[in-house]
Amino acid sequence: MKIEKVTSKVSLKRSIDQGTDAQQQAVTAIIEQVRSEGDASVRALTEKFDGATLSSFKVTDQELEEAYAQIDDNVLAALREASENIRRFHERQKRQSWLTTEADGTILGQKITPLDSVGVYVPGGTAAYPSSILMNVIPAQVAEVKKIVMVSPPGKDGRLPAGVLVAAKELGVEHIYKMGGAQAVAALAYGTETVPAVDKIVGPGNIYVALAKRAVFGHVDIDMIAGPSEIVVLADEGANPGYIAADLLSQAEHDALASAVLVTPSRELAEAVSLEVEKQLATLPRKEIAAASIRDYGAIYVTKDLDEAIDVVNELAPEHLEVLTAEPMALLGKIRHAGAIFLGPYSSEPVGDYFAGPNHVLPTNGTARFSSPLNVDDFTKKSSIISYSKTAMLNNGHKIAALARLEGLEAHARAVEIRLVSDTARGQF
Repeated sequence: MKIEKVTSKVSLKRSIDQGTDAQQQAVTAIIEQVRSEGDASVRALTEKFDGATLSSFKVTDQELEEAYAQIDDNVLAALREASENIRRFHERQKRQSWLTTEADGTILGQKITPLDSVGVYVPGGTAAYPSSILMNVIPAQVAEVKKIVMVSPPGKDGRLPAGVLVAAKELGVEHIYKMGGAQAVAALAYGTETVPAVDKIVGPGNIYVALAKRAVFGHVDIDMIAGPSEIVVLADEGANPGYIAADLLSQAEHDALASAVLVTPSRELAEAVSLEVEKQLATLPRKEIAAASIRDYGAIYVTKDLDEAIDVVNELAPEHLEVLTAEPMALLGKIRHAGAIFLGPYSSEPVGDYFAGPNHVLPTNGTARFSSPLNVDDFTKKSSIISYSKTAMLNNGHKIAALARLEGLEAHARAVEIRLVSDTARGQF
């Protein structure tokens, strides 16, 4: 890995793919086709892009039963325990509606309502992602969303991976459809003869999925437009080079566009980690992907001290941040921008990806400066409650009217004053 000394402001080497004009035009055409032709277009596009000919999109009970036969009992037990951990963590995020009564009798409050329906996109391709199902479905269930619709691209055999089906069944997802890409996003947003339209779409996907989500935003809500995975490791001279190299590679193997970065005040550690990365890379099954990531988007930054290293981390605002220092908890208050923060030598990033409980759907591309991990609030909406009392109207009506006229909105002012005049004349106040 390339070692660089920090001499000025740094930026994370990121691949921010906005899509080509041709890709955007293709996605627009797919969305319009699905809106006008429904299931027929989704079926044709599934055959074209996934090589699967389907008579029905909906996963059958038989397919679910067969999936269980393919899952090792130990893996199933781990999946269930992970689900419990994730649910327990997200239960703590749940908020309650509230009301407060002012001295003049006015009642103000906030009503929290779960969304009626959510679509969960589960990516396919070269790997299966049961963990993506857990992280997207469980917070929606904790929020008490009534209808959860899951879509995922099928293989050429017209089936979904066993792990994906088992994870969905374990969570009780009833609406599971074999479809992917921009056509699946369009089906979720606008509905087809088979797929019910939803209010929000969550879950990662390729550039076509990302562009489709962006295109339907406004008609439905979306979680985020996620970029390639990122990890930054903040470490001092006492950190284990082998641990750091392994953790950097755990993200590099995701995608050739992923970024893996070490920030440290120790030149000795930087050199040791660089050697360890090359050593461990040699035996990785996904060596070519990880090597491309390290070559194009990997870096080691050497700072003058730990304080400067923290400044660099806050400047990068990474998706994942590992803190491998002598006293990681003591630095927590200084870290302002990171999607998820992993403290100490045993908090390897995959612990958060799969098992600990916090959500692994995190802000990328520096958006941790202003956004948060996927959470229960993302599956609710809030309504303000105002019950204004007569006393409050008498005391404040003229002030409200004055502010309305300041904005040139006479009808607003009169809507308040008509109550003051009529109720005062009748002796109501």
